[in-house]
Amino acid sequence: MTVATGFKRLGLTLALAFVLGAGVLMALNRLVSTDAIRDKVQSEIRSVTGFEPDIRGAGTVALFPSGTVSFADVTMGQSGTGQGGEPALKAERLVAHLKFFPLLIGRAEIDDVTLERPRIALHVTADGHSNWSNLLDRIERGQKAGSEQAPLFSEIRIQDGTIILRDLKRGIDERLDRVEMSFAWPQISKSFGATGRFRWHGQMMDGGITVSDFAAALAGNRSGLKFRIAGTTAKAAFDGSFSMKPTLKVEGTFAADAANLRDTLVWTGRKPLPGGGFEHFALKAQANVVGGTIALSNVNVELDGNKAEGVLTFATDGRQTLQGTLAADKLDLSPYVATVRLLATSQREWNSTPISLDGLAALDVDLRLSAASVALPGATLGRTAIGANLRGGHLSVTVGESQAFNGVIKGSFTLSNFETGVDLKSQMQFMGVDLAACLGQLIGLHRVEGKGNVVLALEGSGDSILALTRTLTGSASVTGEKGALTGVNVEQLLRRLERSPLSGGGDFRAGRTPYDKFTVVLRIAKGVATISDAEIAGPAVQLALTGSALIPTRELSLKGTAGLMSGGVNGAPKFELPFFVEGSWDDPIMLPDPQILIRRSGAAAPLLDAVRDKKARDAVRSAIKQITGAAPAAAPNGNAEAQAGQASAATADAPPAAATPAAETQTAPAPAQ
Repeated sequence: MTVATGFKRLGLTLALAFVLGAGVLMALNRLVSTDAIRDKVQSEIRSVTGFEPDIRGAGTVALFPSGTVSFADVTMGQSGTGQGGEPALKAERLVAHLKFFPLLIGRAEIDDVTLERPRIALHVTADGHSNWSNLLDRIERGQKAGSEQAPLFSEIRIQDGTIILRDLKRGIDERLDRVEMSFAWPQISKSFGATGRFRWHGQMMDGGITVSDFAAALAGNRSGLKFRIAGTTAKAAFDGSFSMKPTLKVEGTFAADAANLRDTLVWTGRKPLPGGGFEHFALKAQANVVGGTIALSNVNVELDGNKAEGVLTFATDGRQTLQGTLAADKLDLSPYVATVRLLATSQREWNSTPISLDGLAALDVDLRLSAASVALPGATLGRTAIGANLRGGHLSVTVGESQAFNGVIKGSFTLSNFETGVDLKSQMQFMGVDLAACLGQLIGLHRVEGKGNVVLALEGSGDSILALTRTLTGSASVTGEKGALTGVNVEQLLRRLERSPLSGGGDFRAGRTPYDKFTVVLRIAKGVATISDAEIAGPAVQLALTGSALIPTRELSLKGTAGLMSGGVNGAPKFELPFFVEGSWDDPIMLPDPQILIRRSGAAAPLLDAVRDKKARDAVRSAIKQITGAAPAAAPNGNAEAQAGQASAATADAPPAAATPAAETQTAPAPAQ
């Protein structure tokens, strides 16, 4: 009963106090001069901000139910403090809320200020001076204990505002709109806080910042700092400390992540990165900022499922530059190089898709990367150490060592970006590699098996892989040991033609030709590769080649000599046959020299000799005239052997049954008279 009575008395007391306060406010509304309150509020705003308020609209004062002073169409900081004459602040309405208890005794003191639909311009000149320096100086003086310059209000709210950020020193020009934020520097504590949300580049962001010792921070001394920013595209957070004297210094833990790094970079205003990948991204590190350099240590970074550790340094003064060293256990580079295809979808033509490195022009990178294993489309590399340097859109990659194709890769290549395309320069060595896998990945050639070396020194220019092949210049060499040529059985071909020269080659684009030594040296000029040295030596056959290859069309035009070594005397071949290699290097056609086959044929050799004799040619022409009733077209001088070669080639393509060994031993019939 006593407790209930106490609560009733307390309730009555509070109600009485409220009624008395309301009554006093209503009385003050009649007794206190609203002009004096309005002037007092203007004076306090001037004292806190350091700006002279330019009030162009009406001003109203209301003391009940709460004390407020409202000004319409307010402009501040217009006299030379804004860039290009733009005012530091322009608001449709400024509302000052008055403190309750001072108002009871007739004093007008501002509790907080609300800006409705303001436009705030924050400009920093090239020498670091800001158009809001006056406000910061006033707040700094107000934070000092016992200062007569202490501001009487310590909170500003922004409703549906716009903030323009222009920093001439750092080249920043940004706009935040739909800003809903609160800035507070409580006089009863040392901290400063800002929380709210805003729209940046079309996306709403939530953010907040806390400074633990606001007075120390304003004086440039060390203070605790926390901030966070989050949106649908990315989020970041920092927890540490900072100071401004003698220069900016920040220390603490930084973390950031993005669902899609590619989209995030586009959202921040950068050009899209070329190639694929660059999706999920996460970073956590110990940050140390001195001046315009951000150093990240104990870095743990994840990109597209690849995790690495190391150190990174990001310089913001002048051109933005990223440097660092990262180490990973496993790297999957397939997402980034899958779109870089040397061959078209048909796998028989070079890719004609334009090459573009435009997305790399805004950032300079100097990165060293090592991994225990690296996955590529169609290949897996072992321990790999590479260095990548990107400057002004020009990319240089140095392969210190990479265990690949069961061998080792070393070298470098450079891609320089120009308006008309790219320039390529490459110096690469593939030592002790699996030739089938290596040449298959490089140029789509799967015809050479074995262990060997590939050395390339190439350069070219163009807007696509196909265009690069047309200007390609340099040299290339392939050497191998204990391997085989696949897709052709030279030994079987030679043995058949040795027994029966006119039996026809048949289809020998199958099987293998083993070799002990394989050497091909090429000189390349404007897309044409000319053989300067070529030798293929095996236990059963030896081949020597000359000729050229058209790199843009991937076509061969070669000639050479194949020797059957089995059964030879003193290292000389038992049987030799000149041959031609024509067609695509993916599926070439090997043709024996038809005249040599005719000469080796007992049945056809006299015919070839007869054709060479003028009297015999006239007799054959006369016989043809009697049979057909028309004379055959006269062959040009010197082409008799060519016609005989065409005839013998047709004979050589006939099926094996067309010429038997018995027939080959017969003499040719006498020409008709």
